[in-house]
Amino acid sequence: MTDWKTRTKLVHEGTRRSQYGEMAEAIFLTQGFAYESAESAEARFVKAGEDEFIYARYGNPTTRMFEERIAALEGTEDAFATASGMAAVNGALTAMLRAGDHVVSSRALFGSCLYILEEVLTRYGVKVTFVDGADLDQWRAAVVPGVKAVFFESMSNPTLELVDIRAVSEIAHAVGAVVIVDNVFATPIFSRAVEQGADVVVYSTTKHIDGQGRALGGVVCGSREWIRKVLEPYMKHTGGSMSPFTAWMHLNGMATLDLRCRAMADSALKVAKALEGDDRVGRVIYPGLASHPQHDLAMAQMGSGGTLVTFEVKGGKEAAFRFMNALEIAKISNNLGDAKTIATHPVTTTHQRLPQDQKDALGITPGLIRLSVGLEDADDLVADLRQALAQA
Repeated sequence: MTDWKTRTKLVHEGTRRSQYGEMAEAIFLTQGFAYESAESAEARFVKAGEDEFIYARYGNPTTRMFEERIAALEGTEDAFATASGMAAVNGALTAMLRAGDHVVSSRALFGSCLYILEEVLTRYGVKVTFVDGADLDQWRAAVVPGVKAVFFESMSNPTLELVDIRAVSEIAHAVGAVVIVDNVFATPIFSRAVEQGADVVVYSTTKHIDGQGRALGGVVCGSREWIRKVLEPYMKHTGGSMSPFTAWMHLNGMATLDLRCRAMADSALKVAKALEGDDRVGRVIYPGLASHPQHDLAMAQMGSGGTLVTFEVKGGKEAAFRFMNALEIAKISNNLGDAKTIATHPVTTTHQRLPQDQKDALGITPGLIRLSVGLEDADDLVADLRQALAQA
């Protein structure tokens, strides 16, 4: 069957069973595999079959189950699981680029993504041009013949600015560039990035896919040709592959991914509406609100506002810290996509090292809070935020 709905895919896609017929996905905790003969070892090193494995850094049955399940969900032919989200971003870019190549990227990026583009790629002779991701005219001006790839976060961290995937993909494809999308904030549930033109989609599986704050992971989704001939050789030789135990945890997390993301997004909308009506809050950024300047794009691109709400506490850093320290349900951390609601102060944590002029340009102010909404009762969350605001 190829027409399973999302929740069915999340439970069953890619399942491999041993001779014991286990119901739960098995963890193959092995770094190597035995061969029946020297001849079979030679044959496998020449070309491994679809369900044959050589070494855990190259592939593993548990990891392969996860790759097939996420590829089916994302709508791509294949996927490669990595040790972290940043291993996925770095691998997707570095595997395909050479000295002299040109990449165009949105400038609103997570700090580690900026490091790869500004420091790592340029160190090896790759030209990088940054644009305002929401400005299609800047994309048109920058994406010229010879550009090898474009890279962007479909929704930026932490100010929740969207990039029009379909429009940027059309611009990129007109000059033969590969479109690489970091889709973490959109989640694999609300994402339709491939349908909208993306060639390669990257996730930090640490976030919603794991969803329990347990393990680092990442994944790169794309065509079988690109994943196996461009990405896989780089990843397996540089050691960025996912561990089987992490893949097993992610497989278990995926069974509830659709339910979790939709519940979190529903709560995020309730939280955003409550904050928007609070005079102690300067601004509320949530794509699911009609007040968001890209609300129509968010609904067309994702069909949801997502699971994160960003807002500004009046009174700057001091008020923001008082607010965060008064929270009783929400926890202070720098992760997102967790079952627990997490409050982050980007200026002093995730975006601390960003130059001040870039913070100003992106609207990352001292009073800004990024809230990753979890699975708690929405009314309890609203009450917690209100009592904390009263102490800010």
